[in-house]
Amino acid sequence: MILSHESVLLSETIEMLAIKESGAYLDMTVGGFGHGREICSRLSKDGVYIGLDLDSEAIQRAREELEGFECRYVIEQSHYKRFAEILAWNGINKLDGATMDLGVSSFQLDDSRRGFSFLRQSPLDMRMDQSSPLCASDVVNSYTQEKLASIISEYGEERFAGRVAGAIAKSRAVAPIQTTTELAEIIQKAIPKKFHVKGRHPATKTFMAIRIEVNDELRPINSTVLEAIDWLAPQGRLAAISFHSLEDRQVKAAIAEKAKGCICPKEFPICTCNQKPQAKTLTKKPIVPSEEETNRNPRSRSAKLRVCEKL
Repeated sequence: MILSHESVLLSETIEMLAIKESGAYLDMTVGGFGHGREICSRLSKDGVYIGLDLDSEAIQRAREELEGFECRYVIEQSHYKRFAEILAWNGINKLDGATMDLGVSSFQLDDSRRGFSFLRQSPLDMRMDQSSPLCASDVVNSYTQEKLASIISEYGEERFAGRVAGAIAKSRAVAPIQTTTELAEIIQKAIPKKFHVKGRHPATKTFMAIRIEVNDELRPINSTVLEAIDWLAPQGRLAAISFHSLEDRQVKAAIAEKAKGCICPKEFPICTCNQKPQAKTLTKKPIVPSEEETNRNPRSRSAKLRVCEKL
């Protein structure tokens, strides 16, 4: 059974976007349409909502809901890194706001067909775009042991990445690993029991690493945030929600780059680079979910919201 989706840091994101009713707003990760719904509810017939997502089911849900709003909308199944092309195709040359939610949605996690969760048996898939040629089974069964260990270490920040990759390689040498529960059991046995953390399955980090690899989730973040800021009109805002330290690091670095002024060496008596800040950071420290939200929705506990405003 597929459960409902609760968008993380919803009220905080909408408040920080300071939505103008006739503005143009880009939602780079439609997901459960929580942020999109709130944005559209604040737009007039002169406002524009642009929604993107890799997941065809997320796009279909959004299309069905969008029929009830008066704003103009553009909805496309696409990776967020292609947003500039889509804006150009639709004659949009500036944005009043943009948002991205880099997490996996509850619809995806709770759908046993999709293979995102180790809590129920399903095929090893994990594709957000189900037309993509690469799935989790390919990563688990065809990547070299060394490459697997590197991915699990880098993307999952798993201290036992080498042991986990070794256990996977040993198991698949006998027979291909076919299901999420089978993989989860292999990982659980590979990590010493004394390092199992109460309340968190030992496979959590490895599953996240494989999902990131399958969907190419990390590589485009920095360049996309930089480009999105360029598309903002003066006083336009970008709000980005991350769930992983590597994601947050890239968002933070991109915003800091745009907020940076003079880059002359400190010993220069006067500025010669003439570089001016293009944006200002509105969240010196990221906004995190309240205790009430994490109690209500434990999946929100690692979320961080960073916001900047175009100068």
